[in-house]
Amino acid sequence: MSGFPARPISGVSSRYAFVPTAQLVSRLRAAGWAPVAAVEQRIKLEERCGFQKHLIRFQRRDVVPVKGEYTPELCLTNSHDRSSAYPLHAGLYRFICANGMFVADGSAFEKVSIRHAGFTPDEVIEASFRILDQVPAITASVEAFRARLLTGPESRAFATAALRLRYEDMQKAPVGPDKLLEARHYEDAGDDLWRVFNRVSENLPRGGLKDETRRRADGKRFVRTRAITGLDRNVRLNEELWSLAQRPANGEALSFAE
Repeated sequence: MSGFPARPISGVSSRYAFVPTAQLVSRLRAAGWAPVAAVEQRIKLEERCGFQKHLIRFQRRDVVPVKGEYTPELCLTNSHDRSSAYPLHAGLYRFICANGMFVADGSAFEKVSIRHAGFTPDEVIEASFRILDQVPAITASVEAFRARLLTGPESRAFATAALRLRYEDMQKAPVGPDKLLEARHYEDAGDDLWRVFNRVSENLPRGGLKDETRRRADGKRFVRTRAITGLDRNVRLNEELWSLAQRPANGEALSFAE
């Protein structure tokens, strides 16, 4: 990362409460959250360098990984250029694929968004423990995913719906649903919703896939899929995939027409 600035970008209003991200990291660390990864948004304007949106993932030192497979995370997004509030998401980190995912906010899970106006660091600390309180419910959702076995057509329908989250025109999608269902790890082979979800949520954003069965309208082959590098798009796709998986877990049917 380009570092945390000691001031916000020029032109912010007098109501803008500037708290350096470094201070938030220090406060969260003192509250038991250890920063484990950070990424920042790509920028085109030089004057935004160092002020752009960035994402930091935290894990608890006192939380034992669930079944040795994944651990809950706190995901903090911030910026110092007025482009973002302080949204805090619940997340999961899977050790098998070194992949971090976001848990979609909804009726069961809370996504906390704190505005810069009138902001104090204590609000982030308090919100982090509200996220921590959701860990049992998140774990229960994962177990519901494990318990839901998918038929072959259901798995393909899930992958088709996932493709539509990234490609509006399925005719122009460089890969088909069967390619998304290929396992990169032995542990992800299986027919339960948790494994299907993990295969799709790793394959879709990471890129590098080439589907030899697909052709462009002119008959030429598609190139390999590109990884999604945009911070906002990655967060949004993660949340959309989690929401998509909750549907069959809750008994809702997915169709090929999605």
